[in-house]
Amino acid sequence: MRLFGSELDFNNVVAMLSVAIPVLAFVWEFVVIRRKRLGYRLQMDTLATDVAHAPGADVLAATHDDGTPLTEPSFVLIRIENAGWRPIEPENYLAPRNSQTGIRVVFKDRRVVGMAVTELNPSSLLTFFTAPDNDAESNGFGISEENGASVLRLPKVTLNRGAHYKVLAVLERQSGIPHARFLEPEFHADLIGDNSRSFAWVRWFTRLKPAHTESHTFASRPAKLFMSLLAVAVLLQASLTLFWPAKPAPLDCVGGTLHLSGSTAFAPAVTKAARKYTQLCSAKGASIPVDDGTFRGSGVGLTTLEKAGDDARISGNDGLGDHITFTDGPAGDGHAQDLPRPVVYSLFTLVVNKDAHVDNLTLGQIRDIYARKITDWSAVGGAKLPIHLINRYSDSGTRGALEKRVLAGRPVPASDSGDCASLGPTRAGVCEVDSTDTMLDTVARQSGALGYSEAAGVTSADLVKLDIDGMPPSLEGVEHGTYPYWQTEYAYTFGEPPAGSIAAAFLRYLTDQGGKDILREYGNRPCSETRYPLVCRPT
Repeated sequence: MRLFGSELDFNNVVAMLSVAIPVLAFVWEFVVIRRKRLGYRLQMDTLATDVAHAPGADVLAATHDDGTPLTEPSFVLIRIENAGWRPIEPENYLAPRNSQTGIRVVFKDRRVVGMAVTELNPSSLLTFFTAPDNDAESNGFGISEENGASVLRLPKVTLNRGAHYKVLAVLERQSGIPHARFLEPEFHADLIGDNSRSFAWVRWFTRLKPAHTESHTFASRPAKLFMSLLAVAVLLQASLTLFWPAKPAPLDCVGGTLHLSGSTAFAPAVTKAARKYTQLCSAKGASIPVDDGTFRGSGVGLTTLEKAGDDARISGNDGLGDHITFTDGPAGDGHAQDLPRPVVYSLFTLVVNKDAHVDNLTLGQIRDIYARKITDWSAVGGAKLPIHLINRYSDSGTRGALEKRVLAGRPVPASDSGDCASLGPTRAGVCEVDSTDTMLDTVARQSGALGYSEAAGVTSADLVKLDIDGMPPSLEGVEHGTYPYWQTEYAYTFGEPPAGSIAAAFLRYLTDQGGKDILREYGNRPCSETRYPLVCRPT
């Protein structure tokens, strides 16, 4: 997976999470939760008991309720505040419209016998506690009994940012409740962050519980400064990781000249990796010459490698450190001195000229076409055009993969034309070419032509990559066993290259270091990322 040209690996994921989690936490805390936050503090909850026998303590003991002395009075001081950054309006209280009560403070083991508002900030809040005609019920401020509990009702007060009020309540322990300590009062109040009453899901999502706030501030000024600097550092590190990733360099640069050969299908990826290696290791004098004649097919590459190995063996060297050949699939018998290393498995595709008007074939249709049982595209739902088969030479690994994995081991038909340009518009024919590039150029020019290639190399608008049994060419299809045309790419050396040779260094770069990223760009799956790297097959 790639993001802004950077490979999204584990380190990048960690960098993204290091940014996303604090940002989400900040948004939740300060945008969602603290947008409208109703806070409460229980600033005092104590018995009116004189344990020290202080002078004048009889004033507290003389507290009455309608003329009856209280036997075990207690005092509770409650502070209600706006702890958010947006005003709390009466319509934000989640309560029935016809009720003026916004907050209920429930005492389950005590009875409220009196109350007083002791502080208003600002003083304009007094209007919410002053009832017309002295009717306390009409403004939601009062005392009631609900389900056997005593309830202190507080009105739907408009609280601007930082506003608060305090209520002092006098309570008597309910008879028959022998608790040594009083139960904590329960605060019942919900807010909705959205004033809309049209959509129930909006009200549910923005429903905010009251917050038990404390008197201390969020953080000291030095702590805020430190956290700000930390946030800036994290953002800077994450930005550098995601958008300006460090260019991977090989662990060990080795100088000298390395000669490459082999598969034309695999050539574009290897060529780019070779140029990158020489760029990174230019200070060591590394050179990997690559031109149009470097890669001429898997079979030719093996021949080139073995000739260079035989010449080196004459000089007394058992391992050749300056030659590597790449093949589509294993080399087969007769190459005892050639040492294989699986590098990737590659995705191949059948390609057809767009004039055929075909984009999908079944495996049975493909096999019948290469068996010459079907010779016209109209027989498979395409245009009235003869089918021209453009094949690679017999030592091609791409052709070998087609025969093994798509044609069930049957060979492609022999060429009946010495020149692909001579294929006519009236009769189906077969011809052969020497490279992947020539294959693609020929199929793109010739109406009705059918060929095959490494999938990432198909870029011409005149070519169509064929689906097989409805499955497009993709590594996911290969790994799930639904797409059959693929092959393991091998790197061959003549014997074991010396550890300090440029061949050994380039192979390490290609399989375990930055070269993997380049191979992945061309639609290959590096063997080191498979379950069994030495086998390098889809799991």
